[in-house]
Amino acid sequence: MIYMGINFLLLFLTAMIAGLLVFVAPVFREKYFKLVLVFAGSYLFSITILHIIPELFSEDYGIGEMGLYILLGFLLQQVLEFWSSGIEHGHIHKHQSETSKGVITLMTGLFIHAFLEGTLLSHGETVSGSGAELGHVHSNNTVLLGIIMHKGPAAFALAAVLSSSLSKKWTIVLLTIFALASPLGMFSSSLFIENGLLSRQGIGILYGLVTGGFLHISTTIFFESSPHHKFQLNKLLVTFLAAGLAVVSEYLI
Repeated sequence: MIYMGINFLLLFLTAMIAGLLVFVAPVFREKYFKLVLVFAGSYLFSITILHIIPELFSEDYGIGEMGLYILLGFLLQQVLEFWSSGIEHGHIHKHQSETSKGVITLMTGLFIHAFLEGTLLSHGETVSGSGAELGHVHSNNTVLLGIIMHKGPAAFALAAVLSSSLSKKWTIVLLTIFALASPLGMFSSSLFIENGLLSRQGIGILYGLVTGGFLHISTTIFFESSPHHKFQLNKLLVTFLAAGLAVVSEYLI
């Protein structure tokens, strides 16, 4: 419980601090923000390939269509992106948030996305009645770091978009809701697992959907960081650095 409490604070404070930076540093250098996005995307993609996908196929979740659920998760994230306009991977642009419908649509897409990714942090918990561990303890830290790297830029982008058409008060309220989404996903999935409300097969399906979402977000960041396919040494170095960090965190820590 203490471990989950620490994770809650890390997830919540990362999003809140990153989002509030909009008010203290409203003018930012776009190229530096994009490098942060590339680093986060590279790390998220790397841990998905190095750890999450191999573990999903090696663990006995009782389903033989894991690839199908990963694909469905990829497509689900595409749908959520239509609602959020890509804020979860750093899009900062004018959204239809000046209308209440626009705000609801944007927040619904972002909340579902953040809630689902938080469920992956129940990895390592014990399935009620089975005595089986879901994953390894160190994988929780690896995935947690990836989500934290991803949530910071997303929170900043959300606050930037909202503050362009809403008051500071409402921007902070909606930012707080977004910051709570991943922790709520983590606690909810852990509660369901511990009380036997989610079968091992259901857990596998849930993790497959989240993994597909990770693949969608990370690859989208890569594609959008170089829309004209021009060689950029700084982005290449940042990509390799993040991938190297993922390798170290997975195999050496």
